[in-house]
Amino acid sequence: MKLKFTTGRVAELVCATGKSQTFFWDISAPGLGLRVTAAGAKSYIFESRVHGKTLRCTIGDIRTWGVAEARNEATRHKALTDQGIDPRERKREAAEADGKKRQEAVRATIKFGDAWAAYLDARAPKWGERHLRDHQMLAKSAGRDAAGKVLVAGPLEPLMDCRLAEINAAKVRGWLRSEVTARPTQSALAFRLLRAFLNWCAESPVYAGIVSADSCGRRISKDELPKSRPKDDCLQREQLGAWFGAVRTIRNPVISAYLQTLLLIGARREELAELRWDDVDWNWKTLRLGDKVEGERIVPLTPYVENLLASLPRANGWVFSSASAKSGRLVEPSIQHRTVCRAAGIPNLTLHGLRRSFATLSEWVECPTGIVAQIMGHKPSAIAEKHYKRRPIDLLRRAHVQLEDWILEEAGLVPGASAPTPPRLVLVQKGSQT
Repeated sequence: MKLKFTTGRVAELVCATGKSQTFFWDISAPGLGLRVTAAGAKSYIFESRVHGKTLRCTIGDIRTWGVAEARNEATRHKALTDQGIDPRERKREAAEADGKKRQEAVRATIKFGDAWAAYLDARAPKWGERHLRDHQMLAKSAGRDAAGKVLVAGPLEPLMDCRLAEINAAKVRGWLRSEVTARPTQSALAFRLLRAFLNWCAESPVYAGIVSADSCGRRISKDELPKSRPKDDCLQREQLGAWFGAVRTIRNPVISAYLQTLLLIGARREELAELRWDDVDWNWKTLRLGDKVEGERIVPLTPYVENLLASLPRANGWVFSSASAKSGRLVEPSIQHRTVCRAAGIPNLTLHGLRRSFATLSEWVECPTGIVAQIMGHKPSAIAEKHYKRRPIDLLRRAHVQLEDWILEEAGLVPGASAPTPPRLVLVQKGSQT
């Protein structure tokens, strides 16, 4: 039925008897119709043809759409269909665009600290314990720990409360400039961790597109960070006696054994700290170390190192165990090492410097470079090393034992000797005369 829609007439129209719905059409606006159901519901619709097919879409309920507004909407739909455009597709596109706009508005409020926490949760299973601890320490807030010790805020802490969308090149440059003056080394590390975090954000479906791509560009690091200088701390041949003498006096046998082993096998500090008793093969005289390049590697268990490890207590599954550490293993031996080095007159020798010392001292016994690299877990640097040479453990052991013997002799020790037993502590009851 065709008629001119008015407010009163639309209110009077009813569904035909015996039908579930009846359609009425307006003579003023092409395609505008009114659908009335048997239950009394009334809504404006639009019907037309696009590409030879009939389309029908709902405009809205008469309680929210007046006659004039319905005619205007029908006229707009008609203009689209005359161009071959389906109004329903246009409506869906508009809804999607509006949804994306609202989503972007929500994404713009995401805090840096929340994204950082999600980053650590996602990446922690692939990191070592020390690498995760670096991320946590560099982002920690100021305050006091459980023992009341004052905690200084990490370099990344000022960014934690910022919106992620605020992070751009200017923001990073200003942050880095304010941090690098007081703590250049930590700031340089924080900058590298920040760059890796932002790269992860760029690839994450949740955070992609929020941060500017050039936020941690090369120009910023070149302009704001001090030039890095390769470290050259290394034990000299004539220092071996003083170093071993000082390290062997450490009262904690675990730390003493750890430091000596670190020098004598040239391992990375965390590789050795994560050594478990299951990784020690006493029968075939080998150690299985975690390796950041190959995943793991097998190195010889030399005589002196074997004696060191055999003398350690088996408190848990870790070779270098610790009763005070939450992880149950040795975490930070650097403090003790710095103390004994100062006493021995060997300043500024780091734990990584012991690894460097292993490689350097091997030159004295003319140990083949490839053997040293394989023991230390260095990536092969030549085609022959990478694809053709697979040295058996016995060949490594022969050169490794020769190097160990030479180091011990230069230190004034007997090859194969064990570490001295630390002095026992005697508890004296208060008030006792002894």
